[in-house]
Amino acid sequence: MTTSMERRYADRLEELADRHPFLVDLALVLTLLGCAILGASLTLPGATPPDDDRLGGVLMGVSCLALLKHRTHPRTAVVVNAVCATAVIAQGYLLTPLLLSPVMASLYWLATLTERATVRVYGFATTGVLTVAAAVSDSMDHVSLLLRTIGPVFWLMFPLAAGTMTRLRRAYLAATQARAEHAERTREEEARLRVTEERMRIARELHDVVAHHLALANAQAGTAEHLALTNPPQTKRILHDLTGTTSSALRELKATLGLLRQNGDDGSAPLEPAPGLARLPELVSSCASAGITVTVTTEGEPQPLSPGVDLTAFRIVQEALTNVTKHAATQRAHVRFAYAGSRLLITVTDEGARIASGPEPAKGFGVIGMRERAQSVGGELRAGPRPEGGFEVSTALPLQPSVRGEGDGTTDRAVRGEGDGTTDRAVRGEGDGTTDRAVRGEGDG
Repeated sequence: MTTSMERRYADRLEELADRHPFLVDLALVLTLLGCAILGASLTLPGATPPDDDRLGGVLMGVSCLALLKHRTHPRTAVVVNAVCATAVIAQGYLLTPLLLSPVMASLYWLATLTERATVRVYGFATTGVLTVAAAVSDSMDHVSLLLRTIGPVFWLMFPLAAGTMTRLRRAYLAATQARAEHAERTREEEARLRVTEERMRIARELHDVVAHHLALANAQAGTAEHLALTNPPQTKRILHDLTGTTSSALRELKATLGLLRQNGDDGSAPLEPAPGLARLPELVSSCASAGITVTVTTEGEPQPLSPGVDLTAFRIVQEALTNVTKHAATQRAHVRFAYAGSRLLITVTDEGARIASGPEPAKGFGVIGMRERAQSVGGELRAGPRPEGGFEVSTALPLQPSVRGEGDGTTDRAVRGEGDGTTDRAVRGEGDGTTDRAVRGEGDG
């Protein structure tokens, strides 16, 4: 309790000194001058006091005035006080802590404001000079040599130790504050990074849901318009499929946005399972209703996938087929799955020429999103035109994610295991010539 109160008062004194430094220094200097004058009036019993008291008062006044510059010139203040104290002792004044109070104050401020090497040089030199002066002074003939030397050493070493402790404490507090500020900045940067990651995941998920279903709906509507007069039964079936496509889009969009609104309460509605390759037949059927025939082949023994990889594989195939529906002048696409060791190789190809849908058809986000999805689970994706014509999307995914797992936030639960899309630990594919022939590029998204 006492230490805490003393520290509190010391902090308040430091704050006052920071606000009004000259007034605080002046008050301390006047107090030290009074102590020095009182110390100069003390003598040992039987000892003869100095004849001229005015010289001692002048020297003490000069030493105290030098203390007013201790903030800017601490070394000069120590030298002036050491010289004045030595002259006073040589005049025959009794060496007491009161007489040495200006020197002790200058040594304290020296240890507080300067580096350790400077404290050693000036502190030890001052202590040595005053100790020798006390040892040879006539005013202390009645005292043994041991007491004449131990006293000054102790009195002068004490302010040096106290000043060093104050300097270390200030350095510790400054370091603690710096660490706290750094931690605060780090938390803010991490929060901004997490927000950016969440925005990227939300945008990627919404793009996959909306773009796929709208592309199918657009193709179905165009086909129905073309067959409305020549084949009414077929038109009716297509319109029925169009209703299912838009209903599916609304359901997935509602599930995604509803998940973002959940607050984690126990009464919240349970989460629907994330889509995976088990829904591939549904995806193929929806493409068929839009006029795209999709063939699927599987090589190797199918193996179970983690939820994150399963979702990633489905979304990549979905986006690749969406691009075929939107941009390819063809009615056929092929999806190939190859299980090789601990990886799943997926290739989506078509043989149609690309249809320019705008001034810069290659500046979409589809292939970018697919590549981010693949990288988020430790895989790699390539997309680009085939030498023999058409377009190819190929990816190599690990059966188990090799990066930071299944996610831990609200949006992580929405996409069931997506990473942060920034990792570069890609799993390099070694498939057959089909995968090797794919070239890099942002594709037609």
